[in-house]
Amino acid sequence: EKCKNYTRTSIERMYSVYKSVEYVVKNNLEGDMVECGTWRGGSAMMMAYSLMEFNDLNRNIILYDTYEGMSEPGNNDKTSSNEEAAALLKAGEHEKENSVWCLASMEDVKENLINTGYPEKNIYFIKGKVEDTIPEQSPKNISLLRLDTDWYESTYHELIHLYPLLIPKGVLIIDDYGHWLGARKATDEYFEESKTAVLLNRIDYTGRLCIKP
Repeated sequence: EKCKNYTRTSIERMYSVYKSVEYVVKNNLEGDMVECGTWRGGSAMMMAYSLMEFNDLNRNIILYDTYEGMSEPGNNDKTSSNEEAAALLKAGEHEKENSVWCLASMEDVKENLINTGYPEKNIYFIKGKVEDTIPEQSPKNISLLRLDTDWYESTYHELIHLYPLLIPKGVLIIDDYGHWLGARKATDEYFEESKTAVLLNRIDYTGRLCIKP
């Protein structure tokens, strides 16, 4: 309820974040919680509220985003109904805060996260395209990795550099596997090329979750 105005994801996907945090804390898994693509911070707020509920206030939450809206899509970036991402961005350019642009300023996201009451010193905001900020600004290890940048190039880049940092038994969430063909292609290609066997569990029509072997 506290997060619903700050996210575009479903109740099912928000609940999956809550249960993932619970799983990480109860199993004493080390590592930071990382989100790529945060919009107004709703899912990260759920991480923060959940960590407080389970009395884990020392874990870092690291949020990668342009904080200027979506980056430019490529040819692979279409919806599951074959709508071009570039065309959708063009159609929504006059209402960037409430369209596929997902525009939210860093100041807005910071305020929302700080208002949760989670220790501000443990929340990091990494501004820029992930292709420019990762791996230069990456954590040592990750317990929960949530990817929500939609496009093929960014998702593939995140998986190449961040999935190896996800600890064994850590949680990976791909928010838009079902909706954006680019995110799906990047995920499938990465695991096929790395010869990594994972079972992607369905959260809802688009969200997928797996436990790293």
